[in-house]
Amino acid sequence: MKIAVSGDIGSFSEEAGNAYAIRQGIKDYELVYAIDMEGVLDRVEKNEVDLGVFPVVNSRGGLVQTAFEAMGRHNFILIDELWHEVCQCLMVKTGIKLEEITKIVSHPQALSQCERTLDKMLPGVKFQEWEDTAKAARDLSEGKLENTCAIVAPARAAEIYGLEILQRNIQDMRPNLTTFIIVKKEN
Repeated sequence: MKIAVSGDIGSFSEEAGNAYAIRQGIKDYELVYAIDMEGVLDRVEKNEVDLGVFPVVNSRGGLVQTAFEAMGRHNFILIDELWHEVCQCLMVKTGIKLEEITKIVSHPQALSQCERTLDKMLPGVKFQEWEDTAKAARDLSEGKLENTCAIVAPARAAEIYGLEILQRNIQDMRPNLTTFIIVKKEN
């Protein structure tokens, strides 16, 4: 079974896709990293994957606007939902100190979930929106972002991409729950 998720390796969507497969007892599956909701729904509609998993609402950040925009452009069937606790981390290239951070990069939903905490921790530092939390971590590690950028992403992204976590659990609310939906091709 192929399951498309709306994130890169190390994303919360990857976590949700794995959690759903485990919950359903699906043992033989492969995750397809579609990066965004448009990519997930496109793969579902073209029958390239069996299921798609992506976030639609967060307890702090509200509706995931890009999900609803993508849903309006594709045909699919909603088959299930999964509530997943999201624990955001602030990560940097190894050796970068808090006071050296010039920009915070992440998915808009992740930034909104941590806005108050980040404003206190790094007053005046600008946010830059990115298509995915884990992709931002990958792009920092590959030199596609300035070394002084910080990323908001899951802890696993720091491990995978060799980044240093400066602070864990920076989300403004606890628990920080996100609803992911599971979709399949419309018959």
